Amino acid sequence: MAKMTLDQLRKLREETKGEMTRRETEGKEIQVIVGMGTCGIAAGAKESFDAIVKAVDEFKIGANVVIRQTGCMGLCHVEPTVEVIVPGMPATIYGRVDAAVAADIVRKHLVDHKMVNGHIYDRPAIDIISK
Repeated sequence: MAKMTLDQLRKLREETKGEMTRRETEGKEIQVIVGMGTCGIAAGAKESFDAIVKAVDEFKIGANVVIRQTGCMGLCHVEPTVEVIVPGMPATIYGRVDAAVAADIVRKHLVDHKMVNGHIYDRPAIDIISK
């Protein structure tokens, strides 16, 4: 292995700190949960997950967002699936989430607090949502 310069080590340290901050959950109110069961991975969930991470970084909202993985959500027919939990909004499961839809979810749901129509596959009925 080649020796690293001091600048390369500093850059690596900053990148690693960013990765560790992304994994912390304390104090973060928004959750994005990507279904990474076998069916989700086969349908492209890894690309969706990476697109979500990239969009969260681009909008600089990572300090308030937890991005995590879960197993199968039971909606195999609409994989990849992504559940979004934002305070003041109903928990929502999006389906058929490719990289473009994933970026759209971050921009619209997480930043603008509007749901992404056409990809919603599960949310509480309107009559049980308290205002």
